[in-house]
Amino acid sequence: MSVSEWKGDGEAMCPHRLVLEHVTSRWGVLVLIQLLDRPYRFSELRRAIGSLGGRGVSEKMLTQTLQTLERDGLVHRDAKPVIPPRVDYSLTGLGREAAEQVRALARWTEQRMDDVLSARRAYDEARDVRSRAS
Repeated sequence: MSVSEWKGDGEAMCPHRLVLEHVTSRWGVLVLIQLLDRPYRFSELRRAIGSLGGRGVSEKMLTQTLQTLERDGLVHRDAKPVIPPRVDYSLTGLGREAAEQVRALARWTEQRMDDVLSARRAYDEARDVRSRAS
């Protein structure tokens, strides 16, 4: 592979890595997990994600995340031709499969957080000892 080929389209080079980025992105994780429960309208989904704690998602970021997940075949956008417009978002079969995996990882992090914090403390203490010795 030449250097010029490597500088090409990242999607063509490593498509699975790009999908993994979308699924595990800050907002992708929350969108997928939330949509496991049921279909949501845009504003409902935004509020639901905001209620999970932390800073809420902006309209722009939620729109981009939904469009990206829709392009990857994980989210279905159902726009109904009514006034006012109604758009519902739901998971596709592929999206449900990915969301289950993401939710399992999220549950694992919740269950193992004490171990992670303990490991961080041990690392930081060891690093402090090494830096004082230098």
